[in-house]
Amino acid sequence: MTTRQKTVEPKKSFYPKVVSALWILFLGGFAALVIYIYAVSINFLNLFGELPNMRTLENPKSALSSELYSADNQVLGKYFRENRTPADYEELPENLVQALVATEDVRFEEHSGIDPEAMARVAAAILTGQSKGGGSTLTQQVAKNLFRTRGDELNNGLLNSVPGLRTLIHKTKEWIMSVKLEQSYTKKEIMVMYLNIFEFGSNAFGIKSASRTFFNKNVKDLTVEESAVLVGLFKNPTYYSPRFNPENSKMRRNVVLSQMVKYGFLPEEEFMKLKDKDIDLDYRVENQNIGLAPYFRTEASKFLLQWCRENGYDLYADGLKIYTTIDSRMQQYAEQAMAEHMQNQQKVFFEHWKGRNPWVDRDNREIKNFPEVAIKRTDRYRSLNARFDGNQDSINYYLNKKVPMTIFTWNGEEERMMSPMDSLKYYKHFLQAGFMAMEPQTGHIKAWVGGINYKHFKYDHVKQGARQPGSTFKPFLYTAAIENGYYPCYEVIDTKVCIPLPDGNMWCPNNADNKYSGQKFTLRKALAESVNSVSAFLVNKLGAETLVKTAKRMGITTPLDPTPSLALGTSDVTLYDMVGAYSTFVNGGTWIEPNFITRIEDKHGNVIAEFAPKTVEALSEETAYLMVHMLKAAAEPGGTAYYGLRHRNGLKNEIGAKTGTTQNQSDGWFMGLTPNLVCGTWVGGEDRSIHFRSIALGQGNKMAMPIYGAFMQKIYADKSLDVSKDAFPKPLAPLSVELDCAKYNQGVQIDSTQQDEFLNLPTEIDLDSDI
Repeated sequence: MTTRQKTVEPKKSFYPKVVSALWILFLGGFAALVIYIYAVSINFLNLFGELPNMRTLENPKSALSSELYSADNQVLGKYFRENRTPADYEELPENLVQALVATEDVRFEEHSGIDPEAMARVAAAILTGQSKGGGSTLTQQVAKNLFRTRGDELNNGLLNSVPGLRTLIHKTKEWIMSVKLEQSYTKKEIMVMYLNIFEFGSNAFGIKSASRTFFNKNVKDLTVEESAVLVGLFKNPTYYSPRFNPENSKMRRNVVLSQMVKYGFLPEEEFMKLKDKDIDLDYRVENQNIGLAPYFRTEASKFLLQWCRENGYDLYADGLKIYTTIDSRMQQYAEQAMAEHMQNQQKVFFEHWKGRNPWVDRDNREIKNFPEVAIKRTDRYRSLNARFDGNQDSINYYLNKKVPMTIFTWNGEEERMMSPMDSLKYYKHFLQAGFMAMEPQTGHIKAWVGGINYKHFKYDHVKQGARQPGSTFKPFLYTAAIENGYYPCYEVIDTKVCIPLPDGNMWCPNNADNKYSGQKFTLRKALAESVNSVSAFLVNKLGAETLVKTAKRMGITTPLDPTPSLALGTSDVTLYDMVGAYSTFVNGGTWIEPNFITRIEDKHGNVIAEFAPKTVEALSEETAYLMVHMLKAAAEPGGTAYYGLRHRNGLKNEIGAKTGTTQNQSDGWFMGLTPNLVCGTWVGGEDRSIHFRSIALGQGNKMAMPIYGAFMQKIYADKSLDVSKDAFPKPLAPLSVELDCAKYNQGVQIDSTQQDEFLNLPTEIDLDSDI
């Protein structure tokens, strides 16, 4: 019997089913992921919120500081909301790039915006319960910060309010934008974006500003340890701040350096040398109070803001490059000259008023309640008045409450306990000053110092403030005289002159020494010695209206009162206008508007505006030269500027000059002219009632002229500056008058009307002398 064997079929394996199922799950998951990412990218049914469009991607915007450049290409300052100046890749030192890559994204050159290896590492850490670490690439960080993928503007979709989904949507958008960034930009460009957009703390946005803020260096000059400090800030700019948390910063710096060792960017022995080294900061937070020309920068901003409004730019965010006429070397010398003189002048002023308050009336009697009246003009008083609804007891309590204050002294800032009233009284004791230098042929302002310390005294005494010019106004009167047939050698008797006024009174100005010599003065000598009686004679002959017209034609823009006393400078003018007007004499009679901006470029370097100054043919070339000839006499023996310029400052070249002092020595002025530089300076109290009591101390050649003398010494000593020491050029055409007065006045008679027409008249107004 044959036995039939049963065939046993092999058992089916479960493995293929598992594999198939996994593939199905994988493919399904992948398809779902693709669909999800696509849905996010198009904001399907407005579930996820918008993504930046391609135009935004091609032109990513971050707020950029606008920079103000000097004529010699130095950065004078910036205008910003965020202090950010973009760096180029070529400016980055190799050690900075290596420190960044080693610490933040060592596979930066290998991935395409998303690093699967890093993501897997993070996922594994989450599954094992370990610290998840960071999985974002540099490109993702750029996407997050540059396009603000986590901001409200891009996250107003319907699902964004769901807590878990919100984070996932954020990350998804960053992945999408990272890939697009990698497709649109090179690795170098992405790295530069990352370094330029980061906020490093201390108001430093971007690597360039951070380098300047923490180390006062250009970014290209950073050492390896300095680069490590700045890269360390990416983890937490507050906690690792080298300024406020130096130990934390040092620890983080060493972590960055060890990462550089780990990845072969730094030798181990170099790390061992650096790890115990303290951080050497040169910390300077950029603001409007520091740097060269702060008063100028503020005044320039007024013009620039108006220009930006009219032309559709944002001065504080568009990264404009503004090129000025200021020479950084001259500016520095001007600031030094003012500081040197004003520090000494202030010592004299303090000693002069020792034990007394300097606010006095015309008879040098202290003005009662002066501080109480002055404080009502302050912002602090107005704020307290609004806060307490005019309750004077409450206002006075806080005005007299002592609090810690940082105050200005000429020896540096000091901490003191003072009340607001104490502070006002203290600062009212300080003399103020203004200085401006201009190139007369171009109108380019080369130096602008608006005060003694911008942080503590914001008021600009170049263009913002106007004061009586005293005898520095007389050259406009003498110009009018030359235009009306007078000449430098014309002689006038130094005798009392009285001029009737519309109210029936008489104006009879005194000379500086309250005496009349009875001698004959040529116009040149009278201007050099600033003889008031001669000015009175001329204004009476010409009329105050003629003087007004002449001054206006030469660039004086402030209101001028057409009264005889205008001849002695009783109407307020600005230093800005005075320097521009005096430049007309040196520029052959052509007034050229003082200017300080030459061109503006956009952030890409394209010129978007150029500026040409206004010019006016104000005087004939001969009249202008005759006035220069007359002004030179002040720097010759007998002139009011002779001793100071020639002996004290050792200036031997031709200089035109004019000093000025107003009533009660409230204002001291000096104007100085050389062939290619015209300068003006003013010194006085913040209020007209604050001044020296004696003309010996308060005249212009003591208060103001030394600033000019020290400035000229400094610029002549700098051989890199092209400031002429040559004689003033003469007109091409022959002069119609003789300049040698010994020849010209031989046998010429004095104008007889001067001797009898205006003498012994009744009812005088006795004004103080004016130099």
